Amino acid sequence: MNAHLHCTLQLSANPRAARLARLLVVEQLRSWGLPFEDVAQVVAELCANAVTHGRFPGRDFRLELSVTGEGLVRVEVHDCRGDEPPGEPRYGLAIVDALSNRWGSSQGPVPRKSVWAELGS
Repeated sequence: MNAHLHCTLQLSANPRAARLARLLVVEQLRSWGLPFEDVAQVVAELCANAVTHGRFPGRDFRLELSVTGEGLVRVEVHDCRGDEPPGEPRYGLAIVDALSNRWGSSQGPVPRKSVWAELGS
């Protein structure tokens, strides 16, 4: 694979968002001819966290999915609660930790935070 693939989704921060994000990512990865099981689970967990812990009334969250030429898949979820960085891996983040090569978070610009994970080679 030589191309860098990228997809961005803007989603409403409601209880169905994580499931919708997972379904959309599965279809996107299928269209790119890539495996999707682990990535879909990481997307669902990060989006569920954005809805549960990062929700701010009236604000959406953004999901970005990218694949490098080397086959590394990066998932980024941006929400509007920069005041609440993710804590130690528990529950959903333990799944993200187990399935990812690495994951983390970053602040900014205010009031936003991003939680990301990388999977693959």
